[in-house]
Amino acid sequence: MALDTWLIYALATLGLSLTPGPNSLLALTHGALYGARRTLFTILGGVIGFSLLIALAMFGLGALLQASSDILLTLKWIGGAYLLWLGIQLWRSPPLHLGPLSGGGLGDAALFRQGFLSAVSNPKVLLFYGAFLPQFLDPQASLLTQFFVMAATFAVAEFVVEYLLARLAFRIRPWMARGGNVFNRACGGLFVLVGAALPLSR
Repeated sequence: MALDTWLIYALATLGLSLTPGPNSLLALTHGALYGARRTLFTILGGVIGFSLLIALAMFGLGALLQASSDILLTLKWIGGAYLLWLGIQLWRSPPLHLGPLSGGGLGDAALFRQGFLSAVSNPKVLLFYGAFLPQFLDPQASLLTQFFVMAATFAVAEFVVEYLLARLAFRIRPWMARGGNVFNRACGGLFVLVGAALPLSR
């Protein structure tokens, strides 16, 4: 990939990472509940999930989903159901408190799993990559090399943005804690809205 093409791609991926979505919301939520350090597991899971979607889009699955509306609809319902479940779990969580962050809650593996599943459960992301990535591909160059460059660039941008969100959430924990269940229910409600809207989107 030529340097000028990569610079345009890097700016585009940074803009994409700054766009609000389920994973940025999850990083914000986990940053408040578990602290920025433990939220690294959530972020890592999401980054790996997005890298997998980039691989699938670049190597053809995106085209399959565009051609088969039944497969896409099935994946949308599965992804929507997962986000609904995530929202309900968060809605029912106890109020945020300022006690020790290491005790209780989800384990590191569960944080990683939620980040990963949140990333891969949205087939619209796969379709987006299928339309977005070809704009930067050089058909004369190695597809595998370009995949590693593109995936690594996106992974770094997404990691930095989500980590900053987690740190921001941790810093404003005292304000969130004063709101009782408001934070959990607001974030849980957003996950439910996204999960309900996903299967209905065109």
